[in-house]
Amino acid sequence: MPCRRLFIVALIPLLLTACSEPEDTGPGQPVAHRRTAFNTILKAFEPMGSQLRKSQYKADDFIALAKRLNQAKQGPWEYFTPGSDYPPSRATGAVWSEAEKFEAHRQDFFKAADQLLVAAETRDEAKAKAAYEVLHDTCRECHKTFKKS
Repeated sequence: MPCRRLFIVALIPLLLTACSEPEDTGPGQPVAHRRTAFNTILKAFEPMGSQLRKSQYKADDFIALAKRLNQAKQGPWEYFTPGSDYPPSRATGAVWSEAEKFEAHRQDFFKAADQLLVAAETRDEAKAKAAYEVLHDTCRECHKTFKKS
């Protein structure tokens, strides 16, 4: 029985690895880099939404998160290189075939992120919430066309 238990314990990491997404093996790993950059943005964005949804708005924390998001906003874009639409990418081919539209969405994101920081710095929760929603909608609109579900 102990051998069987040891075998099962040793098998778990192997099974978990089999369930994970494929590794980015592309030259320079652009997919991995842009995922990391988007995760940095999310680590600032999600706590802001949580504060607003849970009525736990803390102006100083919100401002710090908005600043962190603005510092990270440029991160992922340079990694949308031609030919980087292979697994594990979740970008659709429209990123490249509709490059002007993608760029317009990127500029909308930058503008909304800037506006969120300005609103946060007013320390007015209603203004921060409205700006957060604009940024959230900007992300959602871009994802409709340019991200696989």
